[in-house]
Amino acid sequence: MYNACLGEALRRLDRMRDSDAWRRAQAMPKTLGKKPNPERRAAFKLAQHACAFTSASISAFGTKCKNEAHWQDRLGAHETQRIAERAFVAAQEYSFGKRGRPRFKGVRRPLHSIESKTNATGIRWHAASATVQYNGLVLRALVPSEAKDKHGYASHALACRTKYCRLVWRTIKGVRRWFVQLMQEGCPLRKYETIHDGIVGIDVGPSTVAVVGDKSVALQKLAPSIQQPWAKTRRLQRAMDRSRRATNPQCFNADGTWKRGAKVEVRSTRYEDLRCQIAESERVLFERRKRDHGRLCNAVLAQGNIVQGEALSYKAFQRAFGRSVKVRAPGAFITQLRRKAESAGGQFVDLDTWRLKLSQFDHTTSTYTKKPLSQRWHVLGDGSGVVQRDLYSAFLAQQVQPAENVAHPPHAVNPAWVAAHSLLRRAGWARNECASVEGLLSTAPALPTPERIARQRGSTQGHGAIGLRDPLENTLRTPCL
Repeated sequence: MYNACLGEALRRLDRMRDSDAWRRAQAMPKTLGKKPNPERRAAFKLAQHACAFTSASISAFGTKCKNEAHWQDRLGAHETQRIAERAFVAAQEYSFGKRGRPRFKGVRRPLHSIESKTNATGIRWHAASATVQYNGLVLRALVPSEAKDKHGYASHALACRTKYCRLVWRTIKGVRRWFVQLMQEGCPLRKYETIHDGIVGIDVGPSTVAVVGDKSVALQKLAPSIQQPWAKTRRLQRAMDRSRRATNPQCFNADGTWKRGAKVEVRSTRYEDLRCQIAESERVLFERRKRDHGRLCNAVLAQGNIVQGEALSYKAFQRAFGRSVKVRAPGAFITQLRRKAESAGGQFVDLDTWRLKLSQFDHTTSTYTKKPLSQRWHVLGDGSGVVQRDLYSAFLAQQVQPAENVAHPPHAVNPAWVAAHSLLRRAGWARNECASVEGLLSTAPALPTPERIARQRGSTQGHGAIGLRDPLENTLRTPCL
């Protein structure tokens, strides 16, 4: 179903790009003054509707395919529409240039999830019995007991109305495990206290992040617990290559080079075991990285729920600092920080990098001076000493006032620098002379641990999985909500 919808979406996209309406829309100017051209946008929209390159049209095509294939007992109407919408989104992002040409699904690249639109038909979650029902299939969910739900987060989530649910499979330790994700109505319980309307400035690098708040400053490594096993991974990849060459000799020339156009047909059991080892290692590293990012996000938001930082290109980071970005993932950290800031009632403000030039500005002299990346200390123009470059940029980001369109207002920067300079000196990041940044990273104080929100524990009524016995007489817990 996904392949059929994706193939139809790509055909309609090619037909739309060959149309005269599309060429006329492309010839229009992109902007009128400083604003986007609304006529050009309307022309593109008419071209899409003329070639039926819309989400509704692809969904109707998917429903037609399902009915003609007599798959009424295999796929519901809502599940079919969701699959068709997913295929259309992939083709649409490709048309916008945001991603490459989408690939079709196969035996080795299947769909990892299926979802419905409501909890009334199709895939349904039954809270009373903690089961998922779909086409006559009843699946028991493992829900956490009251002892494991220490702070009542699962109880609060299950007490909310279920909008729809999704079935997901993941490979854990070489075994396929199935999960149910519940999309609940409302907001989740917050775990830590947040200072409302507090402004925090950050400066993100390939492997570190500088944070400046009103009461604390810190320069911390991203995902400090991650130790990438480069040597072990290299050995496993070499073993996989030897296995692939032994089982597929027809794919290689006499000198050992790959034959152009050849395809690997045989994958031995040993090859699959080695591939699972690499996949499991990367999965564990991903979970640890996500945990470290979450802890750092909570510590940042404990200083304020309005975070200001420069708008950076993390794809450029990947090209320039590939190995470091692979291990530390600064882009994933910013994505999680943005989501958590909005959930806490704040926002993440993207500052104009080219207009502000935070790494070049000196507030004491109001001048801009370019510095090489190797220069990690900024020499203050008034001769008062040096300050760590990233932390100084984070301080300037904190003082920017986007609403007033003022880059570095002197009436705000100069008074705030007195308090910030004291915090930086206490932490060792403002000194009379330069020092080794690597040495200071291990000794400088980190951000204070955020305070937990006091909360009373209590079990949920009406959900048999929390503190009650399941009708199927099985102890249940939910591994993923």
